[in-house]
Amino acid sequence: MADQSWPEQRGEAALKKADALARKRHGETLVAAKMVREFADRATAAGITPVQFSARTYDGNARYRTHIYGWYLKKDRSVGVSTDGVFYVLTAPRRFMSHFTGTHVEPAEPPLELGKGGRDGESMPIETALAKRLAAGNDWV
Repeated sequence: MADQSWPEQRGEAALKKADALARKRHGETLVAAKMVREFADRATAAGITPVQFSARTYDGNARYRTHIYGWYLKKDRSVGVSTDGVFYVLTAPRRFMSHFTGTHVEPAEPPLELGKGGRDGESMPIETALAKRLAAGNDWV
């Protein structure tokens, strides 16, 4: 490292830090994904009725149905877990035809903290959100 210039050393340090952060995020995603899969199994076993998801447009002015069934984790219906144990952030681009045909939503990597970086009081550990949703059963609204 003594042979490198200061900018090269800083660049290498930044790459190492980014790599460590990516590894940490990947590990957190694996833990959260396991929790999500277990939740889907437990919700099914408990007889909690899944619903057909809808996705809100990015501007928040419309909702489109999806072809995914599962359980919402937040009252605002912004995130959910499908019956096959996959996590979704339920947003979609605004498209005229989606009013008639519905929309497609891609699976997302589940975070350990739902709503992290959002407004105060809106973040919650995913483990807590899953437990609350499971405890509410079919009475969750």
